[in-house]
Amino acid sequence: MKILFAPSESKSDISPFDSISKNSFFLPQLYSKRFQAIEKYNNFNKNIEINVNFGKDRSDIFNRKTNKAILRYNGVAFKHLDYNSLDKESQNYIDDKLILFSNLFGAIKANDLIPNYTFKQGSKISDFKIEKFYKDNFSQELDEYLKDEEVLDLRAKFYEKQYKSKYFTTLKFIKNNKIVSHWAKAYRGEVARQLAIHKINSINELMNLELENLKLKEIIETKSYKELVFEIQ
Repeated sequence: MKILFAPSESKSDISPFDSISKNSFFLPQLYSKRFQAIEKYNNFNKNIEINVNFGKDRSDIFNRKTNKAILRYNGVAFKHLDYNSLDKESQNYIDDKLILFSNLFGAIKANDLIPNYTFKQGSKISDFKIEKFYKDNFSQELDEYLKDEEVLDLRAKFYEKQYKSKYFTTLKFIKNNKIVSHWAKAYRGEVARQLAIHKINSINELMNLELENLKLKEIIETKSYKELVFEIQ
């Protein structure tokens, strides 16, 4: 089983590792394509005025120090996943299972090494459509990488612009018969944490897992996806 996860706009500036290279990312055969997208951002970022979508840092992104992606992002979902407090085996589970979909770097594994950056969701690099670029150039390799895996998609729907699995399982959280949206990130992070702690390797194991404050209420299945509806207790 692999877990698709969204990034966060909030990031840590701790950077203990060397700058990015081909060895920083999984799917190394696609590094030249990934490099194209990063270079587009880098050149654009160097030549614009202060812009909230790109932040204040105008340094060369290829020279910036890096950290593991799972530690770079520190938004709500990542706080609830709380990677640093997991034991080593659970951290290894996250490193192996979690695939993040960065607005800038595309599909990256939790232990891929990335620098600090600002590139808000949906931002434009001139006329370069970065989500479409990654979808066009990475989907085939991701399909191959995931072909023998069950896929748990914990991303917001925006990230389907980058990649959509042929068949996947997703989660919905409800309270008082209403869909929870604002706090869904927190619950996704908590579910990912529990998957790591219990070393869950299939959707059936997930459905049988007792999750604190969550009760599986309904299963909706179509030809392309399965949706597990959890009621918040």
